[in-house]
Amino acid sequence: MELASGVGKGNQSNGQEFILLGFPGNQYVQISLSVVFTTTYVLTIAGNVAIIALVMVHPHLQMPMYFFLSNLSFLEIWYTTACVPKAITIFLGKSRTIPFLSCILQMYFIFTLGCTEFFLLTAMAYDRYLAICYPLHYSTIMSNTKSAQLALGSWVSGFAIVSYPTSLMAKMSFCGSNIINHFFCSTDSLVILSCSDTTPFQLAAFTMSTIVILGSCLITVVSYICIISTIVRIPSAEGRQKAFSTCSAHLIVVLMWYGSNIFLYVRFSTQNSLEINKIVNTLSIIITPLLNPFIYTLRNKEVKKAFWKIFSGTSS
Repeated sequence: MELASGVGKGNQSNGQEFILLGFPGNQYVQISLSVVFTTTYVLTIAGNVAIIALVMVHPHLQMPMYFFLSNLSFLEIWYTTACVPKAITIFLGKSRTIPFLSCILQMYFIFTLGCTEFFLLTAMAYDRYLAICYPLHYSTIMSNTKSAQLALGSWVSGFAIVSYPTSLMAKMSFCGSNIINHFFCSTDSLVILSCSDTTPFQLAAFTMSTIVILGSCLITVVSYICIISTIVRIPSAEGRQKAFSTCSAHLIVVLMWYGSNIFLYVRFSTQNSLEINKIVNTLSIIITPLLNPFIYTLRNKEVKKAFWKIFSGTSS
């Protein structure tokens, strides 16, 4: 395969194309990967669209908790779309190249939507904290206006906070190899390829990751400490089970999402194995968005009830 033009001396970033390697393996492995990624992508889109449709049409789901869930589902659709279709073309051998500008934009949208997901999950944790710890005041505190403000703030914050690190990356020079050992434009791979001083970008990215991931994680942990302490004080077993069932799905998603992203991004060095990073990225970008609709459907009685009413043709 011939390397794209733009490899050489000096800053040729603006006209350069990168080559995405994807995963190693023969043609059988690549075809298998394309089938797996295509199947998970279709299921992810279908599952998350179904969640959005259920929340929109079912009166029992017109609540802040499900408003946040529909926002999360909408985000997951675009989060996977920013990466997976290009990855599938790589596995099929159709187009491994990606222009510099497209690479920067892909990186920006993936990390913007990732940060937005942290903020939305934090807002959902706060919503569950209010519902369980202050049930009598919940409807007053978490009004439709308040939930809309929290959701909008999550989206705006996600898009804003990634802008500065992305601008630093866009100014870097890439004058050596143009081969990215990944299935999307990851920051680790671009830092390795850059011939500029990457310290400002790495410092900005580390600071952003620490604030977004650990900051939101702290709020979520405190919320769940309060939630659990309230649940254990409920006298009846049935009451404890009902209270825990309203937040168990969210807790499962939080553990999967935070675990993979803390491993990937809360570190200053880029020396982790890129092969390991690709596997963990697959979990956060492909698997988690796929599992979210199924987790919320299986673990939430209201969503499950709405789902079966739609398919059985029963009116609400």
